Amino acid sequence: MRIVSGQFRGRALIAPPGSNTRPTSDRARQAVFNILEHAAWAPDLHEARVIDLFAGSGALGFEALSRGAAFCLFVETDAAARGAIRDNVEALDASGGAGLFGRTRIHRRDATDLGPKPGADGKPFDLAFLDPPYHKGLGEKTLAELDRGGWLKPGAVVMFERGSDEPDPEIPNYENLDARDYGAARVHFLRWSAAT
Repeated sequence: MRIVSGQFRGRALIAPPGSNTRPTSDRARQAVFNILEHAAWAPDLHEARVIDLFAGSGALGFEALSRGAAFCLFVETDAAARGAIRDNVEALDASGGAGLFGRTRIHRRDATDLGPKPGADGKPFDLAFLDPPYHKGLGEKTLAELDRGGWLKPGAVVMFERGSDEPDPEIPNYENLDARDYGAARVHFLRWSAAT
């Protein structure tokens, strides 16, 4: 697993051991970021604040940082996955003084129970990556939690990966923008709007 483009292009990422995580493939990640860099509705990645939920190795968040995001909060409950994220921060930071220690934070929290505080400095996020285990309804619960807790800026975009055989999400305050299939995965792009 490698970073596809940007400052860290070609750098390998450490994946957590075992089968508890299912990293987004390099091909799907490249396609997702092509969409995020070219769609009229997508937020500007440069200086964006990103939250990577069910982060696993952190590949999606690191890809965003490589492409100019200002900050990424990695949310992960699994200890081995958090260790892999820490190792990746250290390895990438050592590769050229990237300042990732100041641009990243690892949050040991259940993504379906985030609470009301949006990040370390209280600022909401422009872009969220949501890649929960398939077929468990965790994505819908997390979308509701992001909405309820004020974690997203109005107009923030959420990339939500789920099984291609699962129904399209219909969550209050989220607009379906696009969906693409990549093998067994379907990636949805949603836009959040605060309830009026």
